Amino acid sequence: MAASMYAALAGQKRRNEKLLKDARYLGQRVRSQVLPLQVDIAKDKALSNAQIDALGGLQVAAAQTAIRSLGSLAQIGELDHLGGGLELIPSLLLTLAVTDYEAVDYTIEHAHTSVGYYAALSALGFIDEKAVVDEFRRGLDVPGHVSWLPGGTQLNGGRLGVMIPVAVGQALGKKAKHGKGSWVVCHCGDAGYVSGQALNGFNGADVHGAPITFVMHRNGIQLSGSTESILDKDPRPMVAAMGIEIIEVKSLHDMAGLYRAYRKAYSLAQRGRPSMIYPTGEEVTLAKFAKAHGIEAIVGDFAAQNGVALDKKVWIPGSLMSYGDVEAMLECIFLVNKLPGGKGHHDGHMKGRDVDAVLDNPMLTSNGAQKRALSGLQRRAKRTVVTKARPAPGSRNLSLTKSARKAVSLKGIGESDSARAGSEAGYALVAKHHPDKVFVVSCDLDPSTKLAKARSFLAADHQFEMSIEEQAATLVTNGLAMSGSEPQLNVVSTFAAFFEGIAREGFDLWRYQRNLNGVNEGLNVAFHISHVGACTGRDHFSGWGLDWINVGLTYLPYVHRFYAPADARAAFIATCDLSAHYGAHIIGIPRDNLPILARQDGSGPLWETSDTWEAVTAYRQYKGAKKAILALGAPAFLAGEAAEKLGDVDVHIINGLPLEKGALEGLVRRYPGGVVTIEDGFIGTAETGVRGFAGLVAGVASQLNVSAAHLGVTDPRTAPSEGHMETWAHFGMTRAALIQAVKSV
Repeated sequence: MAASMYAALAGQKRRNEKLLKDARYLGQRVRSQVLPLQVDIAKDKALSNAQIDALGGLQVAAAQTAIRSLGSLAQIGELDHLGGGLELIPSLLLTLAVTDYEAVDYTIEHAHTSVGYYAALSALGFIDEKAVVDEFRRGLDVPGHVSWLPGGTQLNGGRLGVMIPVAVGQALGKKAKHGKGSWVVCHCGDAGYVSGQALNGFNGADVHGAPITFVMHRNGIQLSGSTESILDKDPRPMVAAMGIEIIEVKSLHDMAGLYRAYRKAYSLAQRGRPSMIYPTGEEVTLAKFAKAHGIEAIVGDFAAQNGVALDKKVWIPGSLMSYGDVEAMLECIFLVNKLPGGKGHHDGHMKGRDVDAVLDNPMLTSNGAQKRALSGLQRRAKRTVVTKARPAPGSRNLSLTKSARKAVSLKGIGESDSARAGSEAGYALVAKHHPDKVFVVSCDLDPSTKLAKARSFLAADHQFEMSIEEQAATLVTNGLAMSGSEPQLNVVSTFAAFFEGIAREGFDLWRYQRNLNGVNEGLNVAFHISHVGACTGRDHFSGWGLDWINVGLTYLPYVHRFYAPADARAAFIATCDLSAHYGAHIIGIPRDNLPILARQDGSGPLWETSDTWEAVTAYRQYKGAKKAILALGAPAFLAGEAAEKLGDVDVHIINGLPLEKGALEGLVRRYPGGVVTIEDGFIGTAETGVRGFAGLVAGVASQLNVSAAHLGVTDPRTAPSEGHMETWAHFGMTRAALIQAVKSV
């Protein structure tokens, strides 16, 4: 890597450290002293009046904070989703009251509600109100979407619908670890539920009996208009068809009624029945609605301005966008009822509005009972909540003894085998020794990806078949990793061709999962990519995973290690290594048979099963060699054959990435005569530039003025439908081509 790149990285590291140093609510361990509002969902049959009043007082305090926060943003010309944030607060406060952050946890699918999320946490005392008002969307502590901080959810929201299968995975993990009493509450919107990954997530929840409840905030409004105008569908039959039991309530803003629904949902969860709490809303006159909320004068004026009679019957959604911000709330009600004056507040804001005037309404003023209940809560001993960061990538995970690994028998020199045989033995060994800590998510491919043997050692609640729902399967696995921070192996496998397309959302989730220390990093998940490159049998285009190396490089900042084993023994060692280290891993396994690589003197296999994994293995070395072949993955044996023919060229096998700082530069610098790379993947065209491992080496070689040549797939548009050797030959990846490339540099 160029010196300038190292300098840039060093500068970025300094800036990162400064940013993290200034954060108040992030770190390895945060101890919070918060209001002791706790409800035992398993024992408390109903909320007391004091609890209802305390929740009401906290709701007012949180709403005021959210409005002041958006008022502060308006001063710099910015806005946020105030409408959804205010709507979330009441039910989220109830969820926070039942959460214990162990067996019972929660998340938020519609992450644009974040100002309400942060405001609710500040009302309880997890974070300072001033931080929400002055720093929301302006700092690392309180960013613009839902992110993890004390009292919050580890599942940082991103794209709509994605959190549904992730939350299902989290619930399944908690069920396996805690058993009775496990429960996850997932707040979600009435838009993301219809996405493919969400529907697949509902299906997975039903099939595997996840103890989860979805609380749908059915407000009738989406980004560009009413829900009816965007997608006029009733969610209930669609969600119910996926196996989710619907629990109807009139309103999410009625704490006593909502808690009754929570109790029913919790009871269903203990029987393995996932559910959705669905607010139906109700039809009432404007006058009756106004009286119920003590806002008769405001409603009267608004209705008169728009020529609507107070005896007009309207549908009041069971989850009111902009709840408490009366003018905006009324505009939302008028919009969903197609009345004059209706406006959506998905992108709610305070631009051009008087904060004090907005706050000066009965819905944002605590009554006497609420004040007394809140005062009583504040006088009680604080509740201590300790939040710990997830272990750092590379921390010790599920280790195997050297003797256990040594006892494994794999094919030896002079034989060929699929690398799948090595990974199969590795996963099986880990599962046999740590059956209560291994979770496997399947896509109806385990006989081919070779996870089936490992599953034979696992209990039913540690293995989950998702059929062909690869995208949801990867997300469920991410959720399993969030079910606890103790050592465990969470592995999902499918073909590379599927990972590169429909399953890639599983990788992307890593980009926005923040650890408590403020670092966005991959989760404790092993993504097992089978049938990589052209080693796919004879499937032709449909089975190829030619971008598997580029995918690995794309997500490398979030990955502890990306493995590219060159034979079955290397695959075994890689599998044991990924199991032994906490963090995100990607392993690419070729399907077709490859020769077991031998030591240069022929005394035995290149790797013994008891060996420790290494990023680079010297395969062939000759005294005075000025040139080298750097091989990644399956074609390594071709590099060995070429070197033996030439007699003066070294070969190094790259077993995975990243390499240690300076390792690649040091390797290339040793060969002033030039280096040649070979890999079974797409390495680019003249139009795209050099990509893959070839691109990594090309950059280093250029900086060091070392000549380089690259073998790989350059134009995949036409190819034979034969075995991998014929396909490689078609793309110019042969022993003869390697020899010619070495001579040319």
